[in-house]
Amino acid sequence: MKKSINKIISIVSAVLLLTTVSCKKYLDQQPITSVGPDLVFSDVTTARSALAGVYQQLTGDMGYGLRLSLYIANGSDETQGPTGAADAGRRDFPLYATTPSNTQINGSNNPYNQIFKGIQNANTCIANIPAMGIYNSGSDQEKKQLRRMVGEALTLRAQFYFEAIRNWGDLPAHFESAEVLAAKDPFPKRTDRDTLYNRLLNDLKTAADMVPWLDEVSAMGDEQDERITKGVVKGLRARIALFRGGFSLRQDGTIKRGTDHQTYYQIAKTETNDIITSGKHNLNPSYKDLWKNQVGKRVANDPHGELMFQVTGIGKTASTDTKIGFYNGPTVIDAGASTGTSGMFILPTYFYLFDSLDTRRDVTCAAYGDTAAADGITFYKRGAAITGIFDGKYRRDWLTPTIPVGTYGINFAGSKWQILRYSDVLLMFAEAENELNGPTGAYKAINTVRRRGYGKPIDVADPTVDLAGLGKEDLQKAIIRERALELGGEGVRKYDLIRWNKLADAINETKANLAKMGGLTNMTAPTYMAGYPSYVMVATNLPNALYFKRTTADDLSINGGMVVNSLYKTAPTSTPTGTVRVNWVTSGISTGTAASVTLNHFANGFQTLKSELLPIPIDAITAYGGFAANMPQNPNY
Repeated sequence: MKKSINKIISIVSAVLLLTTVSCKKYLDQQPITSVGPDLVFSDVTTARSALAGVYQQLTGDMGYGLRLSLYIANGSDETQGPTGAADAGRRDFPLYATTPSNTQINGSNNPYNQIFKGIQNANTCIANIPAMGIYNSGSDQEKKQLRRMVGEALTLRAQFYFEAIRNWGDLPAHFESAEVLAAKDPFPKRTDRDTLYNRLLNDLKTAADMVPWLDEVSAMGDEQDERITKGVVKGLRARIALFRGGFSLRQDGTIKRGTDHQTYYQIAKTETNDIITSGKHNLNPSYKDLWKNQVGKRVANDPHGELMFQVTGIGKTASTDTKIGFYNGPTVIDAGASTGTSGMFILPTYFYLFDSLDTRRDVTCAAYGDTAAADGITFYKRGAAITGIFDGKYRRDWLTPTIPVGTYGINFAGSKWQILRYSDVLLMFAEAENELNGPTGAYKAINTVRRRGYGKPIDVADPTVDLAGLGKEDLQKAIIRERALELGGEGVRKYDLIRWNKLADAINETKANLAKMGGLTNMTAPTYMAGYPSYVMVATNLPNALYFKRTTADDLSINGGMVVNSLYKTAPTSTPTGTVRVNWVTSGISTGTAASVTLNHFANGFQTLKSELLPIPIDAITAYGGFAANMPQNPNY
């Protein structure tokens, strides 16, 4: 037991950071391991450096730089993972074949451990910053800055815990520093998630009063950067409230929602309404501009405040940077070699969930790979088959400044993972309002998102895209679809489907429609969400081939885009001059035995009452030693 206590205590010193950091390079720092809290928390600068150690646990391979964002969150009715059979590693997650000994959640590849390091780092700041003399007796600016830091630490702890709960369910309660916990109860039992969620919601309520709005940061002497502001706190509180009021797989092996769910929908409504009415955040009028010219530029702040909570990546290391755009997104041919891991693919059924006029389709779905010209700047497109469409929001060919030719094989490019966007706030409000009061007050929020998606003026009613006249149940189904269209590929969908208790329906119905699409028969309208556009439901409307032309365009439109034939009409029988034919809606979607066939490797290990949670890593159970009974495995693993 003494060894275990020493291990817990050793975490404390490992996270204290003293180097002054630029807020725009929040991870550019050096850790120290032999100083005490009096030195680390001696002034605003050193306290800020310690807080940077909390933010650092968000990123890197074990955080949202790879595993939490692209491995674990993959596998829903939007995307699937890489081709091939289960491998006891990264392929297992979207296949729902993960075991407790999976190599990507154990050993040195352990996001579970990194999450709890983040929680411990946050606990250290929460305990020590208020104990600083200047916390109460410093200048007005110092007091505001320090209180903000405590609010940030509370919010980051909530984010880490939320991520852990939605993946692993009930967990030990770690709300004190490791040295305190080690003395009290070094091997705590798993705590019911509703109890944990309630604590997080209370913490975030406190944090919201400590953290400034986005436009108040400069006045208190802080930089405008990726650090947490009030809108983030409220948005995260709304998100957690929806999960607290939603369904989840419980330790007793049943799926059920927590008690009094409407109380938590009311919290979600109140918090999102506060953000909306504050006027501090808005949508970028162009969906493509948001992703190509803001996310692609890796900006610290976009001019509209839509990118509310981003995870920074810098330094080209596995602990501080991200592999976003390398593991996912279109591949690149660079110096004669293909670079990119091809770890995520858009499902054909999801591609055709988009209306033909929805601008989000060709942002979210990238049906091409890039070929770099000799200058390393000009890119020409190689059309992808419908079974090989990449997710498109994080593209290396959209990065600004451009990565020089010959370096595309580098995994790291400083891309920022988006945890929370303002459009999600609008859709959460619509969902909560509809649940509590019905559709009337929810339409404005969802229609604002839809108008932007269709390239329409955001604040102008438009009967061609606006929803109206739906009942409560039908609007909820429309919201379920709209969240797929708006947030595709952002690590949201699988968890949404779980909290609605729709994951099994979504996977089973998607499999059925993949089989029908590949069999060239009419698809069936989904029961769990609003359906496909009517014109894609008739198999004979869809082309068996697309004809790609040589171009630098990055979308599938006929006029000025990559293709010359319609996505919604029968294809020409001969290849038009100057184009290359690529198979599209064919039997290759569903027939054959190869593990590369879409249907064959889509969620083929899914089992309801099991797959809604990941297994507790075997390393986490082994670490409990003789107290392993306090850390029981999740149901059916």
